[in-house]
Amino acid sequence: QVQFVESGGGLVQPGGSLRLSCSASGIAFNIRTMGWYRQAPGSARIFIATVTPGGDTDYADSVRGRFTISRDNAENTVSLQMDNLTPDDAAVYYCNQSPPYAAYWGQGTQVTVSG
Repeated sequence: QVQFVESGGGLVQPGGSLRLSCSASGIAFNIRTMGWYRQAPGSARIFIATVTPGGDTDYADSVRGRFTISRDNAENTVSLQMDNLTPDDAAVYYCNQSPPYAAYWGQGTQVTVSG
């Protein structure tokens, strides 16, 4: 069964950092491009970053230079290091394949930037 489990969210002050993690199961992780996405209240879910099986990365313009995506193919995990967070980064963050499995979104992890 396909499953994506996100963790690591929380409350952080502007300028702070968080590291999100995602554990994937039920997919051929080693050959899939993986991505992070986020959804703010009242907005659509949007692409944030992707990482190919070989480690090539891509980022949305809004996070480029502040966020870093990485993966561990041995552990079937993908991470998102988020630095210099702003209130605009507040959202629920999800991981999934890229393009995403629409039927298998996880619960996500909430990121709140306030203070």
